[in-house]
Amino acid sequence: MQRRNYTLVTEFKLTGLTDIPELQILLFVMFIAVYTITLVGNSGVIALIRLCPQLQTPMYFFLSHLSFLDICYSSSVTPKLITDLLKEKKLISFAGCFTQFYFYVTFATTECYLLAVMAYDRYVAICSPLLYLVIMSVRKRVYLIAVSYTAGIINALIHTVAASRLSFCGPNTINHFCCEGPPLFLLSCSDVSLNELLMFVCAGFNLISTMVTILLSYTCILATILKISSSKSRQKTFSTCSSHLIVIIIFFGGFFIMYGRPSSRQTHNLDKVVSLIYAVVPPMLNPIIYSLRNTEVKNAVRKFLERSVSQQM
Repeated sequence: MQRRNYTLVTEFKLTGLTDIPELQILLFVMFIAVYTITLVGNSGVIALIRLCPQLQTPMYFFLSHLSFLDICYSSSVTPKLITDLLKEKKLISFAGCFTQFYFYVTFATTECYLLAVMAYDRYVAICSPLLYLVIMSVRKRVYLIAVSYTAGIINALIHTVAASRLSFCGPNTINHFCCEGPPLFLLSCSDVSLNELLMFVCAGFNLISTMVTILLSYTCILATILKISSSKSRQKTFSTCSSHLIVIIIFFGGFFIMYGRPSSRQTHNLDKVVSLIYAVVPPMLNPIIYSLRNTEVKNAVRKFLERSVSQQM
């Protein structure tokens, strides 16, 4: 009896973003800048929250984890993308491909759940302000963070284990700049119906559970804000969650664009552009959004700089 469960492919070749040398150099410089801004911005947010006593609240505890996830999420894709722009052959080992796939899915899923947790945090802060610190205790915060990371790890394990059982015995060129599920499945000479079903079920469950939490939280927040008589107080209350709303729109908007339309072999270039925007842009923008639109963060930065200057004088 002939064995069918075998793998001939030991490495994959990524097509990358473009084959035009001049454009590759331009993209290399651009993504170096984007990745640097991502690392510096998110690391700065984490450091600021750790160093400033006025930011030792549940909201900023979750924000520090969002910044950490953005660094990890971007780092699972961007460094390989940058180095490949300088290479003629964009190769990645079989193990390296599945490792990248695992961490990419882990951090993306964890961020979905963390954004839902942050929406719940805003709901408690606005709808039950007197009980906020009681409800969002240190134990509760750690539990919610643990649930987010566990969901990401389990989701990634399901897809990675299922994908590792596939056989790759034909072409080894992935028409993408990273090891993402759908482009990888196209190369398999095995039946990928189970993988596609798992992706549909898991993505659907993760999306519905997080979006329902976010929608319910903001529905209650909106109802509470509308009950406030003073327009100035309404504006001040809404400003505490406006940054989070913008981050949600950017993150889930990219998710819907990427997975909410049919993908085919003829739309790979569009798939790459959408994936690039989804994986690289939000981690860079999140610290900028929270810095520019958050009065507490701006005040903390100002006080930190004033204290640093006074210590040097």
